[in-house]
Amino acid sequence: MKDSLLTLLRSVDTPTVCNAIEVAQGKRGFNDFTRGTMLINEPKGVVVGYASTAKIAAVSPPTEPPEVIRTRRMAYYKQMADAPQPSVCVVEDEDYPNAIGAFWGEVNTEVHKGLGMSGTLTNGVMRDLGDMAPDYPVVAGSIGPSHGFVHVTALDVPVTVFGLTVRPGDLVHADRHGAVVVPPEVIDQLETAIRKMQDTEHLVLGPAREKGFNFAKFEAAWTAFEKART
Repeated sequence: MKDSLLTLLRSVDTPTVCNAIEVAQGKRGFNDFTRGTMLINEPKGVVVGYASTAKIAAVSPPTEPPEVIRTRRMAYYKQMADAPQPSVCVVEDEDYPNAIGAFWGEVNTEVHKGLGMSGTLTNGVMRDLGDMAPDYPVVAGSIGPSHGFVHVTALDVPVTVFGLTVRPGDLVHADRHGAVVVPPEVIDQLETAIRKMQDTEHLVLGPAREKGFNFAKFEAAWTAFEKART
């Protein structure tokens, strides 16, 4: 990914990215985005990067020997530390929709931020809302007080978060609206598509924000907008 694209993606919201993907594809019907309402610890936070994936569970104690559980957890952190940057931690909680284990709190956000990750996308639980690492957005499924029996169950596998399947290495964009996986075939066109879409939308937004805006001006602006989209 070019530095200019990364900078641009960090400056726009996820709906903008979804729209730009359709511009790049030249059609509607793009489907790789989350469903439902998600929560975020930083309302203006934006998560951009390549997915490093894992699965966890917390409702029931692990049945494997403690040394196996610890070895897998250390392998998890090693995977996150070695993930190509910019990286995003994407974790599926297998207990969803009855997830109880807050894997994401003060300690883990500080650790993942320190390892160089740009943020987390999960259907699981977060806590320690006043003490989470600053500038480390977590887009999560719920908020809760306990970690339960949280343990890592799988590494570097496809995961599903709020209806969105994320594979290791996928380019993810997430914010308070949810998340999207950018199709590989449009990445090289995405920067141009975002800027084209912004310019096109300004044909309506500019007049709408000016004094004296009325239906006649809207109609003229919308006609220009439709022409620019073709």
